[in-house]
Amino acid sequence: MKATSGPWLNRRRKIVFSLLALVLVYETLATAHERRRLAAVFPGAPATTTPLLDHARLLADVATLSGPAFEGRRTGEPGGLKARAWVESRFREIGLAPIDAANGDNGANALTGATASYLEPFSFDHTSVKALWRRDRPVRMHFADAANVVGELAGTADPASYLVVSAHYDHLGIRNGRIYPGADDNASGVATMLALAAYFKTHPPRHSILFVAFDAEELGLRGAQAFVARPPVTISAIRLDVNFDMVSRSATHDLVVTGLADHPELQSAVLQAASRSGVHLHAGHDRSMLLGGRVEDWRHGSDQGAFLDAGIPYLYLGVEDHADYHQPTDTADKIDPGFFADTAELARDLVATLDATLQN
Repeated sequence: MKATSGPWLNRRRKIVFSLLALVLVYETLATAHERRRLAAVFPGAPATTTPLLDHARLLADVATLSGPAFEGRRTGEPGGLKARAWVESRFREIGLAPIDAANGDNGANALTGATASYLEPFSFDHTSVKALWRRDRPVRMHFADAANVVGELAGTADPASYLVVSAHYDHLGIRNGRIYPGADDNASGVATMLALAAYFKTHPPRHSILFVAFDAEELGLRGAQAFVARPPVTISAIRLDVNFDMVSRSATHDLVVTGLADHPELQSAVLQAASRSGVHLHAGHDRSMLLGGRVEDWRHGSDQGAFLDAGIPYLYLGVEDHADYHQPTDTADKIDPGFFADTAELARDLVATLDATLQN
């Protein structure tokens, strides 16, 4: 036995080393391929579409939502509740239909005269591993008063089919006495969603659109998960989610669209919108580590992850992380007004193109 153990061990080592080498080579090639894909830019040009959104209001909404009065908008805390009420007031100002009004209550409770609600409440338990060493919050928390804010525009041609246009309104709140304003993350996404709601209110879509401001994204996509678990419309009627999260800052005018690896049938609409935009639009961050190597997978990095898990097609627009990501320095004055306006116009064009081209 001793005479044969040495050669056998050597053979096993060679097999193990060969397999490890193959894995390393595959990972390197997969990473290189995905980075090349991400580096490619959709054909675009200096913006050729006339601006159709209120850019001043876009910036004002970000400044308001990321202001000190909202205390970082943490779920369940006073600032988060105030942010929720503010989003509700903007939905009402724009003229979106509340959920219960859209379902036949005509905007009010017939018995009490109370205004119909845009809120979809939910509750959940959260365990924070980071709290073990940060010591700035309990390890286990119960959130009894979370809520998504949902408004509807009815479609003109296919009102029984729905697009979802979404962005999360929560952020990190106050930590160690410092407010985390979350201007880019994600007051920018909410402001973009509101700008699109105002546009489509005066340019009615073919399909119905649900505009959804999600709560508790920062705590694990809890609002989006609650939405797909108990949607306000039949889940099979939801055709697509277009989600915005961090869309207002890029020194190089670069924006990423995530989701085309899962849904290549949406590429034509993306190409059409990109061709009319000056934004450098890239596709990527939508493959697993097995296929994408060391390129980060963003599919569950924001609320589109809940739609992916529910089997609903999705597209996500966002920028790469910057130095102020999840920092107290993510303030409205850091936003690039030109880039932000361009991304919002691209988002409008993309949703309009999807609405026009989705097959019934």
